[in-house]
Amino acid sequence: MSLQELTSRAVILYDEWLKDADPRVEDWPLMSSPLPQTIILGAYIYFVTTFGPKLMENRKPLNLNQVMIVYNFSMVIFSLYMCYEFLMSGWATGYSFRCDIVDYSRSPQALRMAWTCWLFYLSKFIELLDTVFFVLRKKNGQVTFLHVYHHTIMSFTWWFGVKFAPGGLGTFHALVNCIVHVFMYSYYGLSALGQHYQKYLWWKKYMTAVQLIQFAIITVHIGQFFLMKNCPYQYPVFLYVICLYGVSFMLLFLNFWYYAYTQGQRLPKNTTNKLKSSKNN
Repeated sequence: MSLQELTSRAVILYDEWLKDADPRVEDWPLMSSPLPQTIILGAYIYFVTTFGPKLMENRKPLNLNQVMIVYNFSMVIFSLYMCYEFLMSGWATGYSFRCDIVDYSRSPQALRMAWTCWLFYLSKFIELLDTVFFVLRKKNGQVTFLHVYHHTIMSFTWWFGVKFAPGGLGTFHALVNCIVHVFMYSYYGLSALGQHYQKYLWWKKYMTAVQLIQFAIITVHIGQFFLMKNCPYQYPVFLYVICLYGVSFMLLFLNFWYYAYTQGQRLPKNTTNKLKSSKNN
């Protein structure tokens, strides 16, 4: 088969695949195709792993405290807003917390949920700045494979969630994630304020517990789907992805908890740095 035939067949398959997409989000930013986000994420990976470290190699680390204060507390406000919108568009106004399917209508509430899903997707790109700040501050030890992979995969896979299933039970983990981010970005914002605020950070060790609870709740909630006999959720592959998130990160944080709080030991560097620095779980 020639290259032209392969390309033609791929285009046909792509067009067939997109027939199942939600037409309401077609014209929203970044939603026409996965290509724009692929370019953005490719540039992100290149910057934080190659170009950025080389750029900063012979430079002093940048003092970004003021920027990080604004950034972190802005993310607290943004996370609170998304929590409210997720609640008002379904999770506090009619969802059963069991087999909640996607409402593809153009009712105000259905559109509100779809738009909130897009905002959550957008937030994953804003959170890429976490890693950029590490590089510019020459905290390269915190730019681990796990950290970069986590940020990249969340951004990339949520395109499919918004494109095909912006609502229903697949959005519960986004609500929980936003709640956790309120606490986490609050901690990092207070930390950036300086030594005078360290006394307000006594709850640092409990963040790991909050993260573990998050993953447990998400896994249990999504796990219900696989036990239901007649749940017509429209895009089940997204639930498999979410379940994989929940289980894998729960295991990582359990491992961290065991070594850090039970054994009193530090994890291997490539794991510890990720777990301490990641804010997108």
